[in-house]
Amino acid sequence: SPFIDAHGKEALNFQISATIYGIISAILIFLVIGIFLLVALVVFAVIVTIMAALRTSNGQDRRYPLTIKFIK
Repeated sequence: SPFIDAHGKEALNFQISATIYGIISAILIFLVIGIFLLVALVVFAVIVTIMAALRTSNGQDRRYPLTIKFIK
């Protein structure tokens, strides 16, 4: 279904983006700011993923914030 395909691509793009942000935060741990960024990223990713799952289960469109479009 086109609905499932669109949401799958959006979720995959978000996970790839979150992984990239996590790697950058892990590198910045040496500057201490990375610890805070990593914690914020984990909290942000969990909240956004739950919100997207709830909206998608109700048949609504959901765009993830801060997502880089790798797969179109």
